[in-house]
Amino acid sequence: MIHPLEGYTVLDFTQLLSGPCASLRLADLGARVIKLEHHEKGDLSRTLYGESIDLCGDSAFFQAINRNKESIAIDLKSKTGKAWVRELVAKVDIVVHNFRPGVMERLGFDYASLKLLNSDIVYGCISGYGQDGPWSTKSGQDLLVQALSGFVWQSGNDKHGPLPVGLALADMFAGSQLVQGILATLVSGESGSVEVSMLEAMLDFQFEPLTLYYQDSESVERGKVNGAHPLVGAPYGLYKTSSGYLVLAMGSIIKLGDLLENDQLLSYSDPKQWYPKRDEIKQILSDQLATASSQHWLDILEPADIWCAEVLDWKHMLEHDGFKVLDMLQTVRCGNGQTYTTTSCPIRIDGELFKSPQGAPLLGQHNASLEQEFSLGSV
Repeated sequence: MIHPLEGYTVLDFTQLLSGPCASLRLADLGARVIKLEHHEKGDLSRTLYGESIDLCGDSAFFQAINRNKESIAIDLKSKTGKAWVRELVAKVDIVVHNFRPGVMERLGFDYASLKLLNSDIVYGCISGYGQDGPWSTKSGQDLLVQALSGFVWQSGNDKHGPLPVGLALADMFAGSQLVQGILATLVSGESGSVEVSMLEAMLDFQFEPLTLYYQDSESVERGKVNGAHPLVGAPYGLYKTSSGYLVLAMGSIIKLGDLLENDQLLSYSDPKQWYPKRDEIKQILSDQLATASSQHWLDILEPADIWCAEVLDWKHMLEHDGFKVLDMLQTVRCGNGQTYTTTSCPIRIDGELFKSPQGAPLLGQHNASLEQEFSLGSV
């Protein structure tokens, strides 16, 4: 099967997570990605995550997000380095970066300058907070963006205070949205500059509660018991059982009362009560579900088509047939010859997954081959 982006070449200035997340997806879909790195330090994520497991000589974080890419190490401040970039830009289709506002302009690689070199170029940029305003020069770091966007007030219970998510959501959402914009521009057949900010990505992710806030200016209350979604009534939440944890999504409290033979739940006969009295209802459920195992309750609830699931850790999830049938893992070989297992692209086209055996490159691994291919040595 031909990958949909086969034949496109990306010059990738990005580092850390948001930008590399975008270029990884472009690579997964068939684009050739040439990762341009600092000539001495490389992508900061090669070494920044000191607590990360060392994998192929770099951090595991770097390896996970930079597979299927080539690496060219260039001194962007040198005359030769700038000339090499201009030569590459003239022959690629897409340029992406996630530098702070003003950096690419100072280097002479802003969209207007690069379009003079390549009139068909698609230019993608991720910033932390946009190009203008009081936050524009602030570090676009995921935890900072989660905090400034109000997202930290959406999870947990009211008693918890602000609660960040333990994944770099702002980075990943921004990267995903940049890919969407780049693909839309490619479809148009025109050159274009695509920009996404991490803050806007997180605000877009919160479109539902923000829309409600603009109607009544009232902050969302997460509730006091088993908070899982501040806008959804009982039974929506996570519950401890005698063997672990169970989640319940939207559903009828009356139906649950019948299935669990719980007269207290049956007393909440009016569905309009299920949101304002969610803490009361969830506490009743919590007390009962704690008395038996997760499987005991699943055996009762699942045949009745109640939306529920056991809470799995990675070990049990990876062992489950529900995961194995997805065929989502792949083994790749990194630049020094070592192999490691990682995830693959989750997109299927005509039933096929996109996998590649190429892991992350060594710093500057492809300098010689790219110099020859693009005649960079003659610049």
